[in-house]
Amino acid sequence: MEFDVTIEIPKGKRNKYKMDRATGRIRLDRTLFTATQYPADYGFIDDTLGEDTDPLDALVLVQEPTFPGCVIRCRTIGMFRMTDEKGPDPKVICVPTSDLRLAYLTDIADMEHFHRLEIEHFFQVYKALEPSKSIDFERGGWAGRLEAEAEIRSSQQRGRAMPVDSAPE
Repeated sequence: MEFDVTIEIPKGKRNKYKMDRATGRIRLDRTLFTATQYPADYGFIDDTLGEDTDPLDALVLVQEPTFPGCVIRCRTIGMFRMTDEKGPDPKVICVPTSDLRLAYLTDIADMEHFHRLEIEHFFQVYKALEPSKSIDFERGGWAGRLEAEAEIRSSQQRGRAMPVDSAPE
C-alpha cells in the first residue's frame, strides 16, 4: 500500500505547523512548550480523515529533514496508537518508497527498539507543559503494518464520506 504524506513539521524541529484547510497555506500553530523536537518528519496522509476530524497523522522516517509542504510517497511499517484531548489520535509510521536504504523496514518489529522508544517518549512528553492538552496511553501502544493499513483504509473511507475541507475544525 502506497500513499502520499504531506509534511507539516521537519524532523528535529520544535515549531508545530499545520496546513490551513481553507487556504492551503502552512501556518505556525505554536512552538512546543517542552524542549523536545520531532523525531521524524511529521505530517498527514493525503485524502484521509481521522476520528479526531483531522487528516490521519504520519511520521516519515527520513535520513534528512525535508520541509513543510513537501509531499513524500510512502508505505507504512506500523502505527503508534494514542489518545489526546480530541479523541483517538494514531500516528502512522512510514518510510519513503524511494529510499532503498529503508527497504528492510517492512513492519514495526523491523524498526530499531531504541528508535521506537524515542518516538514513544516524544509523544508522552511533547504536550506536557501545555494548558488543556492531554495524552492517554492506556489504550495505546505499537501496532504492526497490517493494523496500520486497516487504519489508513478506514480514514480514506471517512475522507471520501466527509472531505477534510468540510470537516469541522
